[in-house]
Amino acid sequence: MECLTVNEKKNEKITVGENQYARLAIKTHIITNEDDICEVAKKYAGDVLQEGDILFITEKIVACTQGRAIPMKDIKPRKLAKFLCKFVLKTPHGIGLGIPETMEMALRECGIVRILFAAGVSAVGKLFGKRGWFYKVAGYRARSIDGPCDCTIPPYNEYVVLGPDEPDAVAEKVSCALGGASVIITDINDLDGQILGAYPKDIDRDLMVKILKDNPLGQERQQTPMGIIRK
Repeated sequence: MECLTVNEKKNEKITVGENQYARLAIKTHIITNEDDICEVAKKYAGDVLQEGDILFITEKIVACTQGRAIPMKDIKPRKLAKFLCKFVLKTPHGIGLGIPETMEMALRECGIVRILFAAGVSAVGKLFGKRGWFYKVAGYRARSIDGPCDCTIPPYNEYVVLGPDEPDAVAEKVSCALGGASVIITDINDLDGQILGAYPKDIDRDLMVKILKDNPLGQERQQTPMGIIRK
């Protein structure tokens, strides 16, 4: 199945250091909790991977296959969530924890104490003109929570999607399903990113972030939740 593409307004290639890398997006069906991430990877990437390629998969579809997409209507935010979300910086690139429902899920995922401590550290950081301290303290489980926005593909425009469970283990399982291919689980948006899981474990995560920093999979309705890095 030939499904490699380069998304509109995205560059196929990027130069990092002395090397050039192609980033080829892979279009899939809409992934749900009825899908198995290993089977999805085999179906869409199995026939196009070449030796030396690295398969990168968004954390969102991994979480969806794990049943970690929660309908907005099923989330009942507490007063603390409604209060804290008012102080979250809103950007055009995603809601983050800026609505009561996503903040409520952060409280459940990370615990009240950690979120309150992160909020306090963030407040101090803002006094010195520093941003991003909240997520450094709260951790990837808070950072990876996605809320619905105008560009979200249905039905996830009515869902909150949590970060994936055990992303390193998922990367290893997918790698095994693909016969030993290198696999990373990514949390990349149009601002920055991080690698949540990787196999083999010695993959240079900082390099991967640099290669994917402009988010070749897109932030809108491209329906390309995975892709290939090819040197």
